Amino acid sequence: MGRGGKRGTYSGHGSKGQKSRAGARIRPGFRGGDNPIWKLFPKRRGATKKVDIKHAKFQVRHSKPAIVSLGVLSAHFQDGDAVSASVLIKKGIIDSAKNGVKILGDGELTKKLTFSRLKFSKSAREKVEKAGGIIK
Repeated sequence: MGRGGKRGTYSGHGSKGQKSRAGARIRPGFRGGDNPIWKLFPKRRGATKKVDIKHAKFQVRHSKPAIVSLGVLSAHFQDGDAVSASVLIKKGIIDSAKNGVKILGDGELTKKLTFSRLKFSKSAREKVEKAGGIIK
């Protein structure tokens, strides 16, 4: 039986099976009636009903900050410029600052830049201070 539209008899749903039925929805993580993946592993000491801490292999991956090297900053900024996440996005150096921005010490920095609300690696912090930059 068709479902309307211009795709023929089965309207792109195929002929049989769960996904061809009306209102078909298979929830994420469903394995066809088999045990869910988190039930296949033993509970660890202190395990709770939270799925993400039961087994080391199936922990939630935490998002990482966008990374920028000092060499890139040296190429894109003039002496005395202010560097912040919004400026980096406007210049097209990073796509998003949703998880923060971290400056790494790759490359050399010869310009005095003013940084605000950014994270730094140890080497990057040393190079910025050596070049006379300001970290707020």
